Amino acid sequence: MRIWRGIIVGAAFAGLLTACAGERPAQRPAPPAGETAASANESPDRPTIVFLGTSLTAGYGLPTPDSAYPAVVQQLLDSVGLRYTVVNAGVSGESSAGALRRVDWVLKARPAFLVVETGANDGLRGQDPDSVRANIQAMIDRGRTQSPDTRIVLAGMEALPNLGQDYVRRFRAVFPALAKANRLPLIPFLLQDVAGVDSLNQDDGIHPNNRGARLAAHNVWRTLEPLLR
Repeated sequence: MRIWRGIIVGAAFAGLLTACAGERPAQRPAPPAGETAASANESPDRPTIVFLGTSLTAGYGLPTPDSAYPAVVQQLLDSVGLRYTVVNAGVSGESSAGALRRVDWVLKARPAFLVVETGANDGLRGQDPDSVRANIQAMIDRGRTQSPDTRIVLAGMEALPNLGQDYVRRFRAVFPALAKANRLPLIPFLLQDVAGVDSLNQDDGIHPNNRGARLAAHNVWRTLEPLLR
């Protein structure tokens, strides 16, 4: 799928990159045992689903934390009686290397599920896809060592087309290759049917608005819900 269409490249892209690199988190996670939960229905006896991610997970630019896609996933869980607590561990501007530095901290809570959404900022910065793959593989390895009962779900991401077809192809291939090699459930593309659609994104053309975040949540739900049942 060709994504991010409608985003002006060149000088405009450089401006977007600068903005994303300097974003402040919409939600700063607290210590892992009680990070920002996406529901008022939090209970200590409920297993947790932690979303480790970037500004897309943190809900950058959205009016409230309840607008971010992990919070919408919590609403979907509650609506069908699946008793899990969603924890939003998204940090805006974070690369896959940054997520790797945080994953030990997140795993201390021993979540039932860890949904890994990373790579978007690596793609914006033109980082080597092999480096992205190595960072995510290291996260998977640490998860299996430190919290072997945690099920890891990987969210696929795409790169902007202005970096060239070869880069886009190599970047896209990272996520299904990791999922296959590690036998992980894969969300094919977090922003499927959202990326590049003006009406579903904020003015920067990158971050989903409320409607886009809800669609992203449903992209997650299609993969996650069968695992929970």
